[in-house]
Amino acid sequence: MRSFFPVAVLIAVIVASTSLVGQWDVRLPPGVPRNAKGEPDLNGPVPKTADGKPDLSGVWQGMGGGGQGAAAEPQSGPPVAAFRDVAQNIKEGPPLNPEGAAILKERRDNNSKDNPEAHCLPMGIVQFHTQGAPRKFIQTPGVLVILYEASSGLRQIFTDGRSLPGNDPQPWWYGYSVGKWDGDTLVVETTGLRDGGWLDINGTPLSDRAKITERFHRVSYGRMEIDITVDDAKFYTRPWTVRVNQRIMPDQELIEFICLENQHFGKQ
Repeated sequence: MRSFFPVAVLIAVIVASTSLVGQWDVRLPPGVPRNAKGEPDLNGPVPKTADGKPDLSGVWQGMGGGGQGAAAEPQSGPPVAAFRDVAQNIKEGPPLNPEGAAILKERRDNNSKDNPEAHCLPMGIVQFHTQGAPRKFIQTPGVLVILYEASSGLRQIFTDGRSLPGNDPQPWWYGYSVGKWDGDTLVVETTGLRDGGWLDINGTPLSDRAKITERFHRVSYGRMEIDITVDDAKFYTRPWTVRVNQRIMPDQELIEFICLENQHFGKQ
């Protein structure tokens, strides 16, 4: 079941209601493990690529509709992130310094009206992970492409051995991302982000000095864990880590989400 957090909720409702009228026929991709009933076995083995790496390909969605306000699942890993408050399950909250805390307070006091998503601008990559709309992973030997249904986002993670750019690159909404395998986990580092970023609906801040490290681990056919470490000395006293749980949607495809069409948010 798809779910959307009510930031720009009218956009989500309009898009969902018009797009669900006609979509692709339901079909399962080849090689899906099945249980005794012939249904997809979400606890089945992790698919592999030709070179033996875990294949992250597929349509995924945040478990619990992206975790917006949901309690954390019992686990031994990092605290589970949520869409409204990425650090809601960190007991002491994110390790903000005074400058970062002031920015978060100002954004919350303004009811998060300047969140990029509410103005049809790209969400940050952390907010994309926790957002309830599906996303499609397309894995090739040299690049992992993520197509986000929400706001029609597009991200490239290069796995061809290149390094992060060190030539003062033009800041990007999604930054520059490179990945390499650590056993069965894809470790992705991202830098070169735009200043003034938002990690969640509340407005937990991110600066252009930040480095985000993601660890993608497909636990089974139907489940993936993404551990996200935020390292941003401009707004935080130390790096900190949260987890996003994902579930496979084996018989789904993305629907069209055009945020700018007929949107009136921010207009008087």
